[in-house]
Amino acid sequence: MKHAIIMTGGKQYRVAEGDVIFVEKLDVEAGETVKFDKVLAVFGAPVIDGATVSANVVKNGKGKKVRVYKMKPKKGYRRTQGHRQPYTKVQIETINA
Repeated sequence: MKHAIIMTGGKQYRVAEGDVIFVEKLDVEAGETVKFDKVLAVFGAPVIDGATVSANVVKNGKGKKVRVYKMKPKKGYRRTQGHRQPYTKVQIETINA
């Protein structure tokens, strides 16, 4: 089974053919194919020329809500804020090295 290390959204992912991963939001619709051209051989190695990883976009969505609470004691300052990180769910199709 082929394994590759791809880089997208400022993060590195170890993938194999058939894997389903959640990456930072991409500007593609569900059902489209996306190619990752930043393929690393090993951690910290430079980008391999000509290597690509093809993936099929399964869906776009938002993660679970994260609550951010700020408080300063004895000052009456309290703030609650929520955040939902957008993501793209992709399925790895082929690894071309």
